Amino acid sequence: MTINQEIFKAYDVRGLYPEQINEKAAYKIAQAYLKIFQPDGAIVLGKDVRLSSPGLWQAAAKGITNAGYDVIDIGTVSTDMLYFTVANYGYGGGITISASHNPAEYNGMKFVREKAIAVSADTGIMDIKKQALKEEEIIEPTKGQIIKKDILNDYINHCLAFIDITQIKPMKIVADANFGMAGIVLKKILEGLPIEIVELNFQPDGGFPKGRPDPKIFERRKEVGSLVKKEQVDFGVAWDADADRCFFFDEKGEHIDAYYITAILAKHYLGKQPKQKVLCDVRLVWAIEDVVNELGGQLIINKPGHAFIKDTMRKEDILFGGETSGHYYFKDNFYADNGMIPFLLILEILCLSDKKISQIADYYRKNYPNSGEINKQVKDKDAVLQKIEKEYQDGKVDHIDGVSVEYDDWRFNLRKSNTEPVIRLNLEAKTQKLVDQKTKEILQLIK
Repeated sequence: MTINQEIFKAYDVRGLYPEQINEKAAYKIAQAYLKIFQPDGAIVLGKDVRLSSPGLWQAAAKGITNAGYDVIDIGTVSTDMLYFTVANYGYGGGITISASHNPAEYNGMKFVREKAIAVSADTGIMDIKKQALKEEEIIEPTKGQIIKKDILNDYINHCLAFIDITQIKPMKIVADANFGMAGIVLKKILEGLPIEIVELNFQPDGGFPKGRPDPKIFERRKEVGSLVKKEQVDFGVAWDADADRCFFFDEKGEHIDAYYITAILAKHYLGKQPKQKVLCDVRLVWAIEDVVNELGGQLIINKPGHAFIKDTMRKEDILFGGETSGHYYFKDNFYADNGMIPFLLILEILCLSDKKISQIADYYRKNYPNSGEINKQVKDKDAVLQKIEKEYQDGKVDHIDGVSVEYDDWRFNLRKSNTEPVIRLNLEAKTQKLVDQKTKEILQLIK
């Protein structure tokens, strides 16, 4: 059997089911993971709500048990529940069957090592690829077992430990689970707390009947925003299908950039633990930089991508990190990202504040305007990056990811996508007028 090589991505394995990824591929890839990392202990195996996930899970479980390893079956979970299980209980590693926020016809596999250490193209995925393409199959004389484990209550207690639940006051929220696992977890996590939930898309459905389950796309935000206004709630929150990213909406139904949420959470964290390290990705920086400098912290600017960020979080012992994609990372969450903890922290911040969430967000909207992420398809991505860098070589240039250029009153990052055939532009400036002017200028050069 020949495995489609295109499914091996920067952060995981992902492709169309069953044309690109199927049960035979899942079996071989699971065994390749074992061969490369030689884990010491049982392997945690989870899956998301996709219709193709149970079959792929069975195939991966067979590959693992045939190789003599025990499988810890945690059932249908959010991706961050996999990270929690591996790190909290000390298992040898973990795999979850998931294509994250991709449409229903996709599926994939995401890997972690012991302690929930991330696996990326730089740290093992390409080695898994080479091994999986070989024809060998591992069958040990002593097969492993499949051991079911219910981790939900421990996971919820872990998340709730990030806030002081005695400070939580009555609130009403709109919550969009995007037909994934977030709804089930959220209802359990808020048991006993005075929070009224207006539920949206809470019933898990791996067919994703309303389209791509990704609140980063504008079309998937409209429904949440409208319901927030209609129900007159305190704020809105949405998760992607595998619930490891969350997105916030103010009480007027307006989306709040993850860039600003990172700054808000950094301020909250450094207010409690000053002079610690905070991480952000290279796309948008200034709001977070000002917060960190004001509170005596140290800002680490990193390449985007959850696997790359988790590596840096661990190596640098960073307290908190945020990414413009909606991933949030916590030292006390095994340096990994989590979709429920930021929601709980925003809840706590609002309960401790006399301000509405729009008032908190509007400070950052006013003082740190940005272009949002603009994606452009181009024939030659490298040529475009070289052209733009040459045009702006009089600025302060860095190559953390793609090319970033900074001036006194504006800066931008232009980078190649790791997952799509596009380049991505993010630009920020001291005024909205300058954001619009410089964005138009760069897009003209790209064209």
